Amino acid sequence: MRPTVLAALLVLALPAASSAMPAAQSGGQSIPAYVTAAIKDPARAADTKDDARRQMAAVMTFAQVKPGATVLELVPSSGYWTRVFSAIVGPGGHVYTVWPDEMGKYSAKSYANWQKLVATPHYANVTLLQQPAARLSVPVKVDVVFTAQNYHDYHDPFMGPVDMAGFDKAVFDALRPGGVFVVIDHVAPAGSGLADTDTLHRIDPAVVKKEVEAAGFVFDGESDALRNPADPHTKAVFDKSIRGHTDQFIYRFRKPK
Repeated sequence: MRPTVLAALLVLALPAASSAMPAAQSGGQSIPAYVTAAIKDPARAADTKDDARRQMAAVMTFAQVKPGATVLELVPSSGYWTRVFSAIVGPGGHVYTVWPDEMGKYSAKSYANWQKLVATPHYANVTLLQQPAARLSVPVKVDVVFTAQNYHDYHDPFMGPVDMAGFDKAVFDALRPGGVFVVIDHVAPAGSGLADTDTLHRIDPAVVKKEVEAAGFVFDGESDALRNPADPHTKAVFDKSIRGHTDQFIYRFRKPK
């Protein structure tokens, strides 16, 4: 099971070895060696074509996931992010992936592929959780909660819609003190609130910040790695002219210690 990557992660878990290894650079950030090793995992060879566009190294560094950590990923879809989370946390960590029941009819193919993925020995540290969107739960406290391009979905009718105050409080309660909640989503026009979540699949970043902070989180920073000033914010994210290149915000919120 991933001998090269796991060996690298075990070495990097030792402070002396970690400090001795050089870090790469991406967008002004120092990329930890364990992130670089995870990205190079041969099992995700098919994903690498998207790494530059999706800024994998910068996002993983910003998310502050580390070897031995426990991650909760909401709506993992194809598993693009999950495969790297799995390699970073290694055999001493774990990745819990939540598939809301309400997503089933829209993601049948992805869900079927996901069931196969979690059954493979290579991803023995990944667990699938299927549950109602409004009743988020995880068996253990986690270090990182992560969602990419799905926070807006929780506001939409097909998901309930979910009581976001209760949902964000459940995320807060799932984290260990000092843990982080990382949200990536498509930018809607400033001041638009929730008007575009079900039509353009976008959300006003100010709404996300307000909702998450109301649950007790402290805003801990943002990354511009996925920003695109050329996006007019007025087209659906699936529009051919903008798909794959939308303006996206990346927010990190921290649970106080």
